Amino acid sequence: QVQLVESGGGLVQAGGSLRLSCAASGGTFRSYARGWFRQAPGKEREFVAAITGRGTTYYADSVTGRFTISRDNAKNTVYLQMNSLKPEDTAVYYCAAGVGPTIATNYDYWGQGTQVTGSA
Repeated sequence: QVQLVESGGGLVQAGGSLRLSCAASGGTFRSYARGWFRQAPGKEREFVAAITGRGTTYYADSVTGRFTISRDNAKNTVYLQMNSLKPEDTAVYYCAAGVGPTIATNYDYWGQGTQVTGSA
């Protein structure tokens, strides 16, 4: 069965960096879009970044220039490099795989989420 597992979340001071990873198993995901979404307490889940099977990237305006999404198809893994973290980035981050790229309902598979906290 398909499984996505996020890792790399944690607590970092404002201005710091974290790198999230999401490893997929149970299939071949080369042609899938891979995306990152986040949900803060009391907020709707929102799009963060995505990368298509062709390698085209998409970013939310709030993270453009600070976050970078990449993928390693040999490892079925997608990454989110997060630099210059802000308190506003604090959320549970979810990895997804599917048609994508920027609409949550276009993804078929989701990870369990990993907490990211950018402390003030």
